[in-house]
Amino acid sequence: MTVLLAQISDLHLDGSQRSIRRADRVMDYLRALPRPVDALLVTGDIADHGTEAEYEEAVRILKAPFPVLTCPGNHDARPAYRKALLGETPGTCPINRLHHIAGAAIFMCDSTIPGRDEGRLDAETLDWLDTQLAGLPHGTPALMAFHQPPVELHHPLPDSGMLEQPERLAGLLQAHPQVVAVLTGHAHTAAASTFAARPLIVGPAVTWTLRMPWESDHPADRDQPPGLAFHVLGDDRRLTTHYRVVL
Repeated sequence: MTVLLAQISDLHLDGSQRSIRRADRVMDYLRALPRPVDALLVTGDIADHGTEAEYEEAVRILKAPFPVLTCPGNHDARPAYRKALLGETPGTCPINRLHHIAGAAIFMCDSTIPGRDEGRLDAETLDWLDTQLAGLPHGTPALMAFHQPPVELHHPLPDSGMLEQPERLAGLLQAHPQVVAVLTGHAHTAAASTFAARPLIVGPAVTWTLRMPWESDHPADRDQPPGLAFHVLGDDRRLTTHYRVVL
């Protein structure tokens, strides 16, 4: 079993032609691949202001011949996200989903705290994860995706809004070794680290790229092209990631 996944993050659709063009460019690239991905993961901040109109635009942009799996970020708003993006009854409880893709379990988790940039996987979400992971068939590899990274990335902007109480998630992962890796967004920079003895992969942003402190005093590079990640999950449960920009 080899699973091919794409990941995009931080579209920040705000109704502007700039945000729409950049997101369209990435999706056109993915739809034109000679071999389709098994699924696309969108790790939050789909909308910039959390309005229904922004999610309606996202529905059009993200339409694809492969599954598109989403989770919210700190710029997203749960009621409008549910109504306009998911076609569900508006509500404020966490938006957590389990998807079975090509023999792998993909957890798209809601780490948002309404009104704050920081993230947290609340007790309801952690209990849901524990139950769902325990119920997976033996040998099923799992990936966990949410918005805010649980470790410092050495830039004050994303590090001021990282996942709170990461030790609770680390304890959960220790109890469930079938989780192969953790995938996040939020930082606007392609990055790789480790968390709870797993790979931690941070997807690049579609909207703009973070300049690190040793590169510039101005963090937002709006001239860089949008980025994405490809994740290959092999038979040996090894996750390999390739990053791309879309010119």
